Amino acid sequence: MRCLLQRSSKMLVVNRNRSGDSFALSKLGFNELRRSVVTSCRAVLLPRFGGPEVLELRDDVNVPDLKPNEVLVRARAVSVNPLDTRMRAGYGRSLFEPLLPVILGRDISGEVAAVGQAVHSLGVGQEVFGALHPTAVRGTYTDFAILAEEELTPKPESISHVEASAIPFAALTAWRALMSTARIKQGQRVLVVGGGGAVGFSAIQLAVAAGCHVSTTCGTESIDRILAAGADQAVDYTTEDYEVSIKGHFDAVLDTIGVPETERMSINLLKKGGHYMTLQGEAASLTDKYGFALGLPMATGILLQKQFQYRFSHGIEYSWAYMRADPEGLHEIRRLSEVGKLKVPVEKTFPISHVREAHEAKDKRLISGKVVLELD
Repeated sequence: MRCLLQRSSKMLVVNRNRSGDSFALSKLGFNELRRSVVTSCRAVLLPRFGGPEVLELRDDVNVPDLKPNEVLVRARAVSVNPLDTRMRAGYGRSLFEPLLPVILGRDISGEVAAVGQAVHSLGVGQEVFGALHPTAVRGTYTDFAILAEEELTPKPESISHVEASAIPFAALTAWRALMSTARIKQGQRVLVVGGGGAVGFSAIQLAVAAGCHVSTTCGTESIDRILAAGADQAVDYTTEDYEVSIKGHFDAVLDTIGVPETERMSINLLKKGGHYMTLQGEAASLTDKYGFALGLPMATGILLQKQFQYRFSHGIEYSWAYMRADPEGLHEIRRLSEVGKLKVPVEKTFPISHVREAHEAKDKRLISGKVVLELD
């Protein structure tokens, strides 16, 4: 198998080496390429919903032409997010089923292989990292991924591709909630429910960097790491009554768990004028169950009802938090990552050829921390 990148008389050839496991890039014209075309490459496809066994690694997956604002990224590492395993199992089927097969994956770290004609902030050969929108059909489990310019930023030299790939999707989700929705400020008090996960831990670090006082709930294994990141209080939900242990009232709560119990507790711990944000919005689940025609209006109705209810009963704002591309947020995430103030620890890496094993390990909770797929 080979992938071809070409522009007029210039050509890049991507070949498997003799072992068949890795790729080598010829340097012919690489630094001169600006607009290139990759005709096909290796990717993990999801042809149908199901368990890890449905994932297929193929060598001949078509690569679309770049749009003017798009960047072709040669992937070096991509992380496995909870969204990936949920999508594989059928979450979001109302959107994705008519489009199957799709490519999973949202995070990426790698090098720019080509850029669209309107892209000016990034150049061929530059190391970058970033994340796709949750609804993207062509994901990052591939040798060559396509992202919009605003979804990428230069990778800090101080971290590896594996480390970088674990950060952007989780950190951008937290950024949108805390910075874009709640607009937290220095001196405010922030509660993160479920601070041990990637989004929760990112939120803690972002809030600490903003000068906020941070409390969180987490498991025993996460307490030391969270306190070392600058949190003021870490309550072990497995051994403590967190409703009693968490003191005071907060300006913002990010609830990464989103069950009725944590929602009730969070609402009661907010100051008037505070913001409650949950990652467990019901739009996707309701559209999966009832279709777009019924599901979206139902979800909108539930959200509006809760917003009105909590505004009237508690004087607080209620919202569902989702990841969105945010150039300002991505720039700040890069800055904090570069100086070691924002990181998402990686527990285990797998080669992309072992993607089924990686998904199975996450499904069976054999690995609690972040998993990354490496592409050589």
